[in-house]
Amino acid sequence: MLDLLAAGAAGSAPPAWLQFLPIIGMVAIFWFLIIRPQMKRQKDHQTKIAGVKKGDQVVTAGGILAKVVRVDDDSAEVEIAQGVRVRVVKSTLGDILPPGGKPAND
Repeated sequence: MLDLLAAGAAGSAPPAWLQFLPIIGMVAIFWFLIIRPQMKRQKDHQTKIAGVKKGDQVVTAGGILAKVVRVDDDSAEVEIAQGVRVRVVKSTLGDILPPGGKPAND
């Protein structure tokens, strides 16, 4: 008699994979709404910074407007004022300004 009750209770339980469905759904939501867009922005930024060249107007991560004087593999020398040159790590460049804007060192 007890075996029949136990078998009936076990047979009505939902499959085990259904218990993981909400967790899988949350992971998918995080992936498509947070992780994937952030990875795309990071890739776009790395591509943009890899293409920096002499004469570009840039903004550093610290908010300093500068003009690129020389570019190396990992760093760039920028002019932040007339005759004031600073060497910065390329990954700290925040953005490249479009041409035609106000010069950084004027």
